Amino acid sequence: MRVDLAYGRAGTVVEVPDDAEVIVPRQLPALVDQAGAVREAVAPRLSGLVDGTTPVVLVFPDLTRPMPNRTVLPPLLAELAARGVPDDHITLLCATGTHRQATAAEMEELLGPEITSRYEVIDHSARHDDHVTVGEVDGVPIRLLRHYVEAKVRIITGFVEPHFFAGFSGGPKAVCPGLADTATILEAHHPRRIAHPDATFVTRHGNPVHDFVRAAVALAPPQLAVDVTINQARQITGVFAGPMTETHDAACAFAEASAVQRVSAPFDVVVSTNGGHPLDRNLYQAVKGMAAAERIVARDGVIVMAAACGDGVPEDGAFAELLTRATTPEQLRHGTGDPALDVWQAQVLGRVLQAAEVHMFSDGLSADTIRNAQLHPVRDLSAAVAAALSRRLAPGRLAVLPEGPLTVATVVA
Repeated sequence: MRVDLAYGRAGTVVEVPDDAEVIVPRQLPALVDQAGAVREAVAPRLSGLVDGTTPVVLVFPDLTRPMPNRTVLPPLLAELAARGVPDDHITLLCATGTHRQATAAEMEELLGPEITSRYEVIDHSARHDDHVTVGEVDGVPIRLLRHYVEAKVRIITGFVEPHFFAGFSGGPKAVCPGLADTATILEAHHPRRIAHPDATFVTRHGNPVHDFVRAAVALAPPQLAVDVTINQARQITGVFAGPMTETHDAACAFAEASAVQRVSAPFDVVVSTNGGHPLDRNLYQAVKGMAAAERIVARDGVIVMAAACGDGVPEDGAFAELLTRATTPEQLRHGTGDPALDVWQAQVLGRVLQAAEVHMFSDGLSADTIRNAQLHPVRDLSAAVAAALSRRLAPGRLAVLPEGPLTVATVVA
């Protein structure tokens, strides 16, 4: 049978045996009036919070997230305007973490030309010296973007999906790592935190990554958090607004109910993606899709990964340098044990490679680049699946994760 895969902007197809198990999230319908639902959720929360003199910062996810900014932000901005907040009192902050900044064209695609031309938009950089200390967590100074900290009213927005070591995206991640400086981000992603068994999909309480992030943001919390969930078509299925912690808790519970899918046993071969554009912009991001497959692949099995990676590794980042220096999965997974930029992604990749071979299909990566990451390049997805199954002495079990890490497949005996 043919299975459609989320890949880049256009998608792709893989041919698999008819007995393959295709595992997808439970698809929820879009809200009938998505923009109206946002407005209805935020309106009562803004009453008494802002007036015509209130400076407001509004935080939104960067270009690596399929956040429906162009659906969420206009009604939120309209509600601020209805309460007398002038345009020049509103600053939009793009929560990049350590990701690259957007080009002008990319920012316009993210927000729409009306917003980019009407409001001040600041694209955060973790390396710039415009962060201030708000306190400490675990004895480590927490430094956040000055524009965020000094604003009278702070509003964060986010898209909630399972996250491969923070439990879920959205919520506090908009601020830390989203608006944190490099040193703070390195501590949030410290190797000892990433190595913890509870630093994984859909686990938050007791997850040392999530615990650190939530404690850091509590030092300078937003006055309003707006989280949304979306379906495969990138349409809004739920809107959650209010204080950050309770809002994120509700959004995560809603997302978990549709994302987690249970299987009876591991699979010899797992086909995975990274959820398509914009999630599969680069190889760094695509590690999430490999981690999703790792959850259900048999020991020494094969993961066949499809990710467009139009931005490359990216070749000029710290992750590319880590891949060049490491020659074994063990070196990727453990390295020096010290915090450094992108070490967390190398850790997870090394762990996956110790569990299974990874065969990579990508239009954006050369065969040499794929080999440099200790992956096996493939030109034909269907042929790669057939070859992996043919290596089994008995008929192999095959699973397909068309949406990659948007599905949290879990083996339940």
